[in-house]
Amino acid sequence: MKLKNKFILLILFLHCVIFNVESKCVKGCDVALASYYIMPLVQLSNITTFMQSKIVKNSPKVIMSYNKDIVFSNDNLFSYFRINVPFPCECIGGEFLGHVFEYSSSEGDTYDLIANTYYASLTTVEVLKKFNSYDPNHIPVKGKVNVTVNCSCGNSQISKDYGLFITYPLRAMDTLQKIANESKLDEGLIQSFNSGVNFSKGGGIVFIPGRDQNGDYVPLYPRTGLAKGAAIGITIAGIFGLVLIVICIYVKYFQKKEEEKVKLPQTSIALSTQDGNASGSGEYETSGSSVPGTGSTAGLTGIMVAKSTEFSYQELAKATNNFSLEHKIGQGGFGAVYYAELRGEKTAIKKMDVQASTEFLCELKVLTHVHHLNLVRLIGYCVEGSLFLVYEHIDNGNLGEYLHGIGREPLPWSSRVQIALDSARGLEYIHEHTVPVYIHRDVKSANILIDKNLRGKVADFGLTKLIEVGNSTLHTRLVGTFGYMPPEYAQYGDVSPKIDVYAFGVVLYELISAKNAILKTGESVAESKGLVVLFEEALNQIDPLEGIRKLVDPRLKENYPIDSVLKMVELARGCTRDNPLLRPSMRSIVVALMTLSSPTEDCYYDTSYENQSLINILSVR
Repeated sequence: MKLKNKFILLILFLHCVIFNVESKCVKGCDVALASYYIMPLVQLSNITTFMQSKIVKNSPKVIMSYNKDIVFSNDNLFSYFRINVPFPCECIGGEFLGHVFEYSSSEGDTYDLIANTYYASLTTVEVLKKFNSYDPNHIPVKGKVNVTVNCSCGNSQISKDYGLFITYPLRAMDTLQKIANESKLDEGLIQSFNSGVNFSKGGGIVFIPGRDQNGDYVPLYPRTGLAKGAAIGITIAGIFGLVLIVICIYVKYFQKKEEEKVKLPQTSIALSTQDGNASGSGEYETSGSSVPGTGSTAGLTGIMVAKSTEFSYQELAKATNNFSLEHKIGQGGFGAVYYAELRGEKTAIKKMDVQASTEFLCELKVLTHVHHLNLVRLIGYCVEGSLFLVYEHIDNGNLGEYLHGIGREPLPWSSRVQIALDSARGLEYIHEHTVPVYIHRDVKSANILIDKNLRGKVADFGLTKLIEVGNSTLHTRLVGTFGYMPPEYAQYGDVSPKIDVYAFGVVLYELISAKNAILKTGESVAESKGLVVLFEEALNQIDPLEGIRKLVDPRLKENYPIDSVLKMVELARGCTRDNPLLRPSMRSIVVALMTLSSPTEDCYYDTSYENQSLINILSVR
């Protein structure tokens, strides 16, 4: 209750701060621009509907006219880039500069969905609550929601050369330097229009000089009282944005303190084994941290698991010649993997280390309940003396060996796209088609197995976490593989399906470049560089297309369609966003990869399409 009382006091205090500031504007201006960030599946017609005004009306052509550098393909838009949308900038209630859009709500709409998805963070949940009377949990169908977006008309005290401004929502990857480079404006000028704003904060609104339909910057013509009103409007918008950020941080802190943490039951046992730790590499790799425990195997002997066969220790030992080295095909953090033929079927037997009972039970539970063509199939198990899991044997090893190993034929581009699609389908299944939802937590190229037809299967579910439907995030101990971990997981232990999405984006970069997720640039670990950073550096070069070409696996030579590579780069970049809310779902990833999976020999490409793909990627820099 103390936290709640403090929160109420904070709101009252901030209310006083805001509304005791002189906040009178005089008049607005004919037009301002809104920087609209494209999320997956959003089309131009959607934006026209959301941003309807006397300027846009029902014509997408008006929006197109303010985006001369973008080639529009009918109603379709590429994800993860921005377009400028014109709208009137008015003095609202004599208080601040802005415009109120009218949104007709649909079933299931929330203020968060309206603010951050439909209106691309041009407004906030708190602003929607302020200007609407609907219960945030019960917005009526076809209700009229007032969506208020701030704007600016310029400031003669700073510069009379600029009278058209973009309302620009900051995102995680934005910096002042990046925005200045994109707009070809001086950093100091942009900062002066946004006094005191930190451009690297990953949220909030800033105002940037924009270009008109002719591609020119519009000067600020003398208008009575405009400079003062515009300046105050900008100040109020900046204060309001800062206040909203403080409130959001405080609410997040309050929620973390109040919510119950979901804890999974764990069974820990200690085993006695004579198995050695011979090193080696092979088709299968296990990974993760070991969890010590106490007890014995007696409690697990004879457990009944649906759809899985229970093998005896004698049968497994006989099939592997007592787990001899000639049968060993892999070694990982939880134990060794052996090849064997059991009951007429080729299998891979994972012999778990003594500390891995939690991972054993986790993987057993997942793979006896989850079945999919693109997930490795569990055949059976054994709990005599040690812990054993028996899988189908996958002929061609793992993706990491194909990409990073020596002596392998390079995978053709079409196979790389197909393996990416197969893996995405497997992950989509555990994310969206199972109850409860499962999160893999160790997606990487070494855990994607390749069969004789060069099709992919996701393997190694020993670190999998489950969440009940409705819970979006858990907080847990850190496990997995460095180079594939997103910031929110590595720093705070936050677990959601989006950590698999981030890791999958790294795998996409691996498929393009055949480079490891972590690259050594010197002798020490501190001198290592992640693959995500490497691609970002390439995209920030003077000639980003050349930078990307240099990263493509040289073994492919020229046998790849560059536009397909650029689309995969675009998808990988979306997957590896710092903010998990901005990453696509696995379902969206599957849809995107399906467009790339047609045979390359049936596709024809031209330079204009290649250049457009690059523009789409670079527009989110």
